[in-house]
Amino acid sequence: MTRPIIIDTDPGQDDAVAVLLALASPELEVVGITTVAGNVPQPLVTTNALKLCELVGRTDVRVFAGADRPLERELYTAEYVHGPTGIDGADLPPPVTTASAKDAVDFIVETCLAAGEEGITLCPVGPLTNIASAIAREPTIVPKIREIALMGGGFFEGGNTTPVAEFNIYVDPDAAAIVFNCGAPITMVPLDVTHKALVLPADLDRIRDIGTPVSDAVAGMLDFYERHDIEKYGIAGAPLHDPCVIAYLIDPALFSGKNCRVEIETDSELTVGQTVVDWWGVTGSLPNVMVISDVDRQGFIDLVVERIARL
Repeated sequence: MTRPIIIDTDPGQDDAVAVLLALASPELEVVGITTVAGNVPQPLVTTNALKLCELVGRTDVRVFAGADRPLERELYTAEYVHGPTGIDGADLPPPVTTASAKDAVDFIVETCLAAGEEGITLCPVGPLTNIASAIAREPTIVPKIREIALMGGGFFEGGNTTPVAEFNIYVDPDAAAIVFNCGAPITMVPLDVTHKALVLPADLDRIRDIGTPVSDAVAGMLDFYERHDIEKYGIAGAPLHDPCVIAYLIDPALFSGKNCRVEIETDSELTVGQTVVDWWGVTGSLPNVMVISDVDRQGFIDLVVERIARL
């Protein structure tokens, strides 16, 4: 059965690949894309989401602009990784479509409340501001959420924005604290697994060799994007963080992990944004998150390449 999902995103080259992967996959029904300030500010993230839908001829997928800043903090962005547009490397024309007049949080709330027995899967691959706002505004949506599958956090791998904090959680830790304690089933795809999901030069060649406008755009984005991580980590390619969430929904067998208690640090100046993962169960607290820790890298890359070739 096709799984209905909402992608909550701040494109971002890896966000872009996640969106394209979802739109190429019949296992998933993208009922809407909501945008949140993160990698770059609003309205750039919304413009980028519209561009991606137009790139693959899916203007039927509605885009909803959401939060332009975190719940309680100043916005921290990542142009130093993604470039000033967020999706540098792809020369996409300005969108001819526009975002819906409806606010992203209103859309999330209304869609969840109207969901059938299968519920709605929320796929946040940026800061969690919109998701937290929806839960805070209408807590009765929680039983309608089949799963929150998110990219964020880290444990043994540490952080990529501070020594302990991953970007998406660091930007709005207050929102993350609300989401992680909301009671909905949560699957967390942290840096520990995404840093294993590398796109290597040979993989980029496979994408480029598809020879379509979509594959050209993806190859261009990833060519630009990989330079930062290769220089920072000394690794052979770029981690495809956000597509891991979509790949997990398509083929969970590619991933493994375990249920843990996860809390979000919101107070300490030194460790704000840390996902405190009780991997060894030392607190005795009940688990609240499925924490993914490993991926079949080759199977993941094969899935991404195969689906990009469909577009």
